[in-house]
Amino acid sequence: MNLIIHDMEKAHFEALFPNIDKNAKIICDNGNIKSCIGCFGCWIKTPGRCVIHDGYENTGSDFSKADNVIVISKCTYGSYSPFIKNVLDRALSYMLPSFEIINNETHHKQRYKRTFHYHVFFYGNDITEEEKATAEKLVQANSINYHVKSFEVHFFNSADALCGKVESL
Repeated sequence: MNLIIHDMEKAHFEALFPNIDKNAKIICDNGNIKSCIGCFGCWIKTPGRCVIHDGYENTGSDFSKADNVIVISKCTYGSYSPFIKNVLDRALSYMLPSFEIINNETHHKQRYKRTFHYHVFFYGNDITEEEKATAEKLVQANSINYHVKSFEVHFFNSADALCGKVESL
C-alpha cells in the first residue's frame, strides 16, 4: 500500500494525480488535526495509537502497513509545511519509546517489523540551496528514526511540476 501525506488542496491534488491507486491511503488536511501534545499516550496508554481522536490517531499504524510513504509538502524554511510536520509528529506511535544507538546517534527502536520506502517531494518557488540542504538532512534523520528501507528527496518549483512524478511509485 502507498501512504500519501500531502498539504495540497484536494481539488489540486486530484487534478494532478487522477490515477492514484485505489488501495492508496491518503492523508490530507481536513481541518480537524490537533497538535501532538507530547503526552506519550501513544506509547503508554494506547500503544501504537494516538490518544487524540480527530481522525489522525492511526497514523503510526498506517505507517506500519505501507510499502511506500510518500510525502508531498511545501518546503517551508528547509522543512515540511506545518500540516505535514504535525502529521509526522502524530505518527510517533510508529516507533517505540525506548532507544538504540545507530551510527553513534540515539534513535527510537522499531515497533513494527515491517519497513517502507520513504519518498519526499518538496515544492515551492525559489527554494534556496541552503533550504534544500537542510531539508535533505531532515529527511535523512527521519529515515534513520523510521528505520526505512530507502529514502529519496525531490524538489520542484511548484506543485504543478509534480504531475506524473508520484503516480509511478
